[in-house]
Amino acid sequence: MSDSGTDTRKWRLDWPVSGGTRVSNAHLKTAPEDFRVREVLEEFPEQAEPSSVISVTGEGEHLCLRIEKTGDNTEFVAGELAKVADCRSFDVGFCGMKDRHAVTRQWFSLYRPGMMDDDAALIEKISERWPVKSAHRSVRKLRRGDHQGNHFTITLRQVSAGREVVESALERLKAQGAPNYFGPQRFGFGGGNLDRAVHIDPSALNRRGGHGKRRGQGKSAGGRDGRKNVLYFSAARSWFFNEVLAARVAEGSWRAALPGEPTEHATGPLWGDGGTSANGEVGQRERDTVALTPELASLFLATRMKPERRPLVAMAKSLSWSWLDDGGLELDFFLDPGQYATTVLSDIFELEDMSLGQHNKQHS
Repeated sequence: MSDSGTDTRKWRLDWPVSGGTRVSNAHLKTAPEDFRVREVLEEFPEQAEPSSVISVTGEGEHLCLRIEKTGDNTEFVAGELAKVADCRSFDVGFCGMKDRHAVTRQWFSLYRPGMMDDDAALIEKISERWPVKSAHRSVRKLRRGDHQGNHFTITLRQVSAGREVVESALERLKAQGAPNYFGPQRFGFGGGNLDRAVHIDPSALNRRGGHGKRRGQGKSAGGRDGRKNVLYFSAARSWFFNEVLAARVAEGSWRAALPGEPTEHATGPLWGDGGTSANGEVGQRERDTVALTPELASLFLATRMKPERRPLVAMAKSLSWSWLDDGGLELDFFLDPGQYATTVLSDIFELEDMSLGQHNKQHS
C-alpha cells in the first residue's frame, strides 16, 4: 500500500461478452461528428429546423433549452450557463451526462422566475457559444433520468472484419441486446477510483457538511473531498454490478430472470445497506460474488444506501446500420437512460477510442 491512499490491486475492467469473443476491431470517435447523441425528452416539443429564430413555448419558472455542443462536457456547459444567466449553479438542471468528444444535443433548465421577457436576449447570448435548437418554459427543474433516453448515430472507422461477419453479430445484438455493463471510465484509470474506495470511511458518506463544523472542516463530510468519496463509492457499487453480470454472462443466464429476483426481468444489484434486495438462488449468488472482495464490501456496512436493481440487458432499440463509401460503418439506435452506447458496441467490437489520443495531445 502506498502513502497516497491507493494500493496495487489489479481490478478486472474488461468483462465477458455475450458471444464469447468480439468479432472485429474498429475505431471510435475519429472525429466528434462520428459520435452524435440526441437526448429525447418527450414533454418538450422540438422546433423544426432550419430556423434562425427560437420561439419559447410553455409556461413556468424554468427556462429549458435544447443545446448542441461539441468538445464540452455537460458539467462544464451547465457551469457556463449559470454564469451567463447570472444564477446559482444549483439552479441549472439537466437529465444526464453526455460525451465530450461528440456532437450532442441535450436539454438544460435555468431557474428564471419572472424573467420571461428576457428569454430572447438570453437565448441570443447563449447562442454565441452553443447553438440553441429549442426553448420551452417549465414548472420544474430538469433532474437526472427525466428523459426517455438517447438516440445515437455512430460511425465506426477501420472495421477489420468482413461485412458478413459484422452484420451477423449486429443481427444478434438487435435480437438479444448486450450485457448492460457500466463502462470502464467509471472506475478511473487502472481502477484508481476503486483503489480509493477501499480507503473511504463509510460513516462519512452519511454526514452532511455544516453539522457541528465550520465551513472547510471535515473534508470527508462535505465539499470537494466529499463529492469525490461519493464518486468512489458509486464506482464500487458499479463494479459489483459488473462482477455479478459477468458471472451471469459466463454461464449464459444473463437474459432471463432466475428464482429469487425481485422483478420479472433479469436484473443485478446496485449494492446497499443490507446488500441485495434479491433472495433465494439469485440473492445467494450475488452475496457470494460480493464476498470475494471484502475490502469493497465493507463500504456498505455503515452506509444508508438503499439496495436497488439495474437491468442486466441493454437493448439497442430500432437498431439499423449502413456501410459508407469510405468503408465506415454507420449505426443508428436508441438506448434507455443509464445505458451506454460504447458498452453496447463493445459487445461486438474491440473499440479503439481515437479521442483519447487527441485529448492527450491537447494536454501534453
